[in-house]
Amino acid sequence: MSTPSPLPSGLSASRPAASHRAYVTLVTNADYAMGATALARSILLTGTQADITVLHTGGVDAAALEPLSALGCRLIRTELLDTSDAFNERHARGKLHANAPFTKGRKPAFHSPLDNFCKLRLWQLTDYESCVFIDADALVLRNIDKLFDYPEFSAAPNLYETLKDFHRLNSGVFVARPSVTTFSTMLGVLDQPDAFWRRTDQTFLETFFPDWHGLPVFMNMLQYVWFNLPDLWEWNQIGVLHYQYEKPWEEGHPRSVQLKPLIDLWHAYLDGKSIPDISLLPNPPGSKAG
Repeated sequence: MSTPSPLPSGLSASRPAASHRAYVTLVTNADYAMGATALARSILLTGTQADITVLHTGGVDAAALEPLSALGCRLIRTELLDTSDAFNERHARGKLHANAPFTKGRKPAFHSPLDNFCKLRLWQLTDYESCVFIDADALVLRNIDKLFDYPEFSAAPNLYETLKDFHRLNSGVFVARPSVTTFSTMLGVLDQPDAFWRRTDQTFLETFFPDWHGLPVFMNMLQYVWFNLPDLWEWNQIGVLHYQYEKPWEEGHPRSVQLKPLIDLWHAYLDGKSIPDISLLPNPPGSKAG
């Protein structure tokens, strides 16, 4: 491993990097800290030697982060990006959801759009050579270390309803190479006059990396595929299961009945008890695979 570079101002780490590779996630409140705990446990169970690094904002108290520390995660406190007041106003929750409403699913009340841009801090983690970012509302179901060798910028399509979704990426899983130069360039593009990123970091990254490399959909399998495209679901191939829209820790959400098998699986990883053999799980109702 090369000599680590010091982290820039705005970032404060609990410990030095222990690998030249890292799985990185972002935690912005206690709910996502719980999600990240299930994610971290799922990654550890794959046998990876990469770091599990958690970027966390000021909205997360120490108690919520304790389970992540107990799992050996590297915690990095991050400040919000230094964006203009006008940018912040355009991307505030009420303003953004009014101008770009979610029509296919429901975002939970704790969704804070401005926090999403902290994902870009990943490019400041120059003590790593390669990073795989994974949203905290996801699980890793098998070893996916091969992604560290994929090029920047690699992401899976935002596939959850129809094949038309293939033209957009989903930023819940992506491969990146930290770089101070890239981060600086990003900030210059991000906060331009009147810039409005409809789906926050996702729209920005799709624009910043127009020639993004496509990962297989199984590396970011969105939960709505379970009932919208059941023939595509195959447990033996899924690397990352991503609980987009409603979260598995929300009680009685609108899709809780349809998604019960996926919700039960998430709780098994959170508790660390009775985690099933993924290869033995039944595919969704209506799937030709059965």
